[in-house]
Amino acid sequence: MCGILGLLLHEASVDAAPEISEGLSLLQHRGQDACGIVTCGPKGRFFQCKANGMVRDVFDEKAISKLSGGMGVGHVRYPTAGSSNHAEAQPFYVNSPYGIVFAHNGNLIDSPSLLQYMDATAHRHINTSSDSELLLNLFANNLQQTGKFRINEDDIFTAIGGLMKQCTGAYACVAMLAGFGIIAFRDPNGIRPVGVASRKNNSGRDYLFASESIVADALGFGEWEDVKPGEAVIITRSGVSRKRVAEQATFAPDIFEFVYFARPDSVLDGISVYRSRMAMGDALAVEVDRVLKERGIVVDVPDTSRVAALNLAQKLNLPYREGFIKNRYVGRTFIMPGQQMRRRNVRRKLNAMALEFSGKNVLLVDDSIVRGTTSKEIIQMAKDVGAKKVIVASCAPPIRHSNVYGIDMPSRAELVGHGRNTEEIAEAIGADLVIFQTLPDLISCVRQFNPSIPTFDCSVFTGEYVTGGVSEEYLHQLESLRAENVKHKGAANSRDSKSEGSSANGFHDRESAIASSGPINRADDTVGLHNTWNIS
Repeated sequence: MCGILGLLLHEASVDAAPEISEGLSLLQHRGQDACGIVTCGPKGRFFQCKANGMVRDVFDEKAISKLSGGMGVGHVRYPTAGSSNHAEAQPFYVNSPYGIVFAHNGNLIDSPSLLQYMDATAHRHINTSSDSELLLNLFANNLQQTGKFRINEDDIFTAIGGLMKQCTGAYACVAMLAGFGIIAFRDPNGIRPVGVASRKNNSGRDYLFASESIVADALGFGEWEDVKPGEAVIITRSGVSRKRVAEQATFAPDIFEFVYFARPDSVLDGISVYRSRMAMGDALAVEVDRVLKERGIVVDVPDTSRVAALNLAQKLNLPYREGFIKNRYVGRTFIMPGQQMRRRNVRRKLNAMALEFSGKNVLLVDDSIVRGTTSKEIIQMAKDVGAKKVIVASCAPPIRHSNVYGIDMPSRAELVGHGRNTEEIAEAIGADLVIFQTLPDLISCVRQFNPSIPTFDCSVFTGEYVTGGVSEEYLHQLESLRAENVKHKGAANSRDSKSEGSSANGFHDRESAIASSGPINRADDTVGLHNTWNIS
């Protein structure tokens, strides 16, 4: 899962990087592994800074000062099918044709055949295992087919339309053409979110692309609109062009955005994330009332489930307590790489207050139960401080299947719900009882705020993939790839912890985050552009 952002300021002499950095910090919940910004300055020159780490650590005042130009693209990343080396920090860049910078959120499911096409037909070298670099080169190759010295909006629409015919999967993308403008497009099913907003200033209008509307709100942009499924939007200082470039397909945004990933103060596809989570609490209360006779206090698992827990408590007339206090300086455990790190960080992140738990029956409300790692630790923490019984109520149904569209839970063996019934899930996580929201209720909770959306991608619950093309062979391949990357990540973390050069904030040796401006020589060099990260 990733966050993407593009910004074009009407005044080309004003640097866009400070606002892009601020916008990325608002999307930090979507990825905490790496981040990057590329800006476009005078004469179409690109300036780049990207590295593994958090936005606040990578983009200090010195780093931002080196990013010149009135338009740019930013990205925060958590690796899904790719690895987590420095070379895969985005945005990516190719110099031909025209100079293109590219950021992507999602995952392709036909990468092997596309790699073959890139090699045998397009003769383009793909340097990383990231499908984002693959998408960039597909786009670049399609633009190359024009053979033009200078391209226009129609050429770009044609290139993106061709890309959408070539690849299958989930993708929300933001691109920048040197000296031309910024571009956003979304896959034909609209699985991953991206929107556009504008802001009036004294001389004209500034434009923003972002994964979530919260970025527009915080930066003072208005008139937020979601990019439609299969649509491309091109923005230059001369104006805005929009066009549907893909054939009509089933509009099916990922329902897990509303359950967990998106910020509650965002609006995606016309649906308030906050209101949808309120509705989840109301619907879950009905299910709890049907199943549970022995009541107690309601406690949320901070922070995503708080809204639902409050509504559930109100509807059932039960006392609500904040039994867990969160350390806000530890990242989201679900998107942390590696089971061991997730398990270790649960107790660092949360502290159970004995006064609220001791001698009580606890109804613990969580947004979902994925691997069960976090749930098991939290339940044990509640029992350690004296809870009599711990009943878990999940706002989502059991997650039993791989996500192939860009969420880091591809291995079915890791999912506590895979191959287990409700009683077995409760036993696995140490709960006295588990109550799950039904899938029809979950869909209704979200869809009621925009009935024009025909359906949602619910593949993690049903195993039905809206794009098609997901075979058992592909799932095994994806699981093997992820297992290999987890192994390499663990080895890298182990080396870093022993290294004298590793920094206190958990970065790799800072020298390894700096790429030369010439040809790449190592697997973890960043690709193509000189990287200003940590350059004096």
